[in-house]
Amino acid sequence: NMIEIDVTKRIKTATGDVDMHAVLSIKKGGFCALFGKSGAGKTTIMRLLAGLTTPDDGMIKIADKVWFDKKNKVNVPVNKRKCGFVFQDYALFPNMTVRRNVEYASTNKSNVDELIAMVGMTELKDRRPATLSGGQRQRVALARALAAEPEILLLDEPFAALDAEMRNTLQDDLKQIHANLGITTILVSHDKGEVFKLANQAYLLDDGVILKEGTPEEIFTDTTVSGKFKFTGRVLKIEKSDCLFILTVSVGNEIATVVATQTEAKDLNTGDRVLLYTKAFNPSVQKL
Repeated sequence: NMIEIDVTKRIKTATGDVDMHAVLSIKKGGFCALFGKSGAGKTTIMRLLAGLTTPDDGMIKIADKVWFDKKNKVNVPVNKRKCGFVFQDYALFPNMTVRRNVEYASTNKSNVDELIAMVGMTELKDRRPATLSGGQRQRVALARALAAEPEILLLDEPFAALDAEMRNTLQDDLKQIHANLGITTILVSHDKGEVFKLANQAYLLDDGVILKEGTPEEIFTDTTVSGKFKFTGRVLKIEKSDCLFILTVSVGNEIATVVATQTEAKDLNTGDRVLLYTKAFNPSVQKL
């Protein structure tokens, strides 16, 4: 395991101040999501890891390096912790071009153009942030975070301000970048579909308490059978299984797994909206 966190911190929640005890173990190269409603403590955990907030007690260990240890008075400063940050509000330098923004953060100037290409911004590399769309600015922020060659990439609701289509595209790109670079990534999100699509490990938080830990499937999929229903949803994942297809569909704020026939699945793609309806406990799927 690469990241071991076992810390306590007093945090403010909707129900008052609580002592958060966060115990997390994140694998090297993994994609971990911290999920829960606003004020659950997700961003606090990220800030504790980055050194932007100091725990009241405990220890943070990255591989064999100790970043924080209250007992032994160890607290590695922010600039010595190799974390790349992407926030919701981009925080780019307005007076610098895309290329200069990325170059400024780069530890190895030779990778700048490669990173700009990786986030699909080559054509726009001489533009300034004010002339870019929200999605484009977020791409630059991602390239800039990666330019510092961090050990850990920290994403705090990076796509929350974008429209659904742009969010979907950027999630796909991020998934590809993670697959290419294999950088340990931690995402703060309150979007189930996003967690399901991107993460291979997730923590469910509420009021500073970790309620559940596991794969997104383990955290979100309810195994109980429902009777007659008719829901619209969005396809998150399509897997072939013998002559059938297993679809993972987000319905409202819930995740459902259903079986589809070859005919039902033949022109389905991830991101498509579908109607799920049942005939006596046997769900069928129809593209909308």
